[in-house]
Amino acid sequence: MGIIASMGARPSGARAAKVQASPRFDGKVFQNTLPSTVVPRGSGGSILREVLFGKERRKPRGPVPIVTPSGWDRPDPGGLSAVWFGHATTLLEIEGRRVLIDPVWSLRCSPLSFIGPKRLHPMPLPVAQLPPVDAIVISHDHYDHLDLATVRQLARTQSAPFVMPLGVGAHFDRWRVPEERVVELDWNERVEVAGLTITMTEARHFSGRGFTRNETLWGSWVIAGARRRAFYTGDTGYFPGFADLGADHGPFDLTVVQTGAYSPYWPDIHMTPAEAVATHLDVRGGLLLPVHWATFNLALHSWSEPVDRIWAEAKEHDVRLAVPRPGERVDCDDPAEVDGWWQALA
Repeated sequence: MGIIASMGARPSGARAAKVQASPRFDGKVFQNTLPSTVVPRGSGGSILREVLFGKERRKPRGPVPIVTPSGWDRPDPGGLSAVWFGHATTLLEIEGRRVLIDPVWSLRCSPLSFIGPKRLHPMPLPVAQLPPVDAIVISHDHYDHLDLATVRQLARTQSAPFVMPLGVGAHFDRWRVPEERVVELDWNERVEVAGLTITMTEARHFSGRGFTRNETLWGSWVIAGARRRAFYTGDTGYFPGFADLGADHGPFDLTVVQTGAYSPYWPDIHMTPAEAVATHLDVRGGLLLPVHWATFNLALHSWSEPVDRIWAEAKEHDVRLAVPRPGERVDCDDPAEVDGWWQALA
């Protein structure tokens, strides 16, 4: 499982033809509707100084409390719940069906097993102990959202299809995942899986696992049953199109919203807590579940800052918020009261 395999492959053949046909593709790379800057030129020195001399506490003071998930044998055919495993990895149970989002079980989010951002807490349970899932959604191909070792385990232990943006299927081809289990979508395309409609929608981000960027697409996701609906932002910067997305696909019972790993040095690709709440309101969300924090140290802010700020923002805007411990189930209709569990670790 070397670095070359982990980096995946570039789209070719039929996958490349789909990429070329996308309105999002300019002939060389995919483009955001609203242009974005990843890291402004000339900011490297300032970032390095903050990394070396910044006073933010970027790791928890002690062990993050983990909850072993349970209740898999009692799916609610009319309900909607979520189990957040850490970072973006989340298992949705919607009307008795299960959708696993951005599964990453490895110790590091990196092409190498011995270097790169290291997990700050263990996963609540092994991949092999997951219940049967109906679909596995990959938002984009960055290492903290798409992990080779986890994909190979899921390919062996589960039978569900992997649903992903255009071009990402090339990685799965290289990793020898059967072609019939790989579903690629463009923005506003959908697939029906086990009675659920999974629609890929717009996001403002970028992609890449190797030495090139944006040869594969990225996106947000609408996961809808007959009556219940959930929205996952994927990684994204804030953009006005979320209001249109909410008008077209909302309202949502649950939003799984990226916050964390934000910085003034890259304001267009990850959302601040205020922007996360604004997105939740734009898409007409009910309960907000913040993700993309607590597990990997990917930015310069303190470990607990994202959830401290989003808690305050949610109170100010009268937004229902869930902040579970990793592995703790959130019932969309009856969420536990936010108890500030992370504050002792800040």
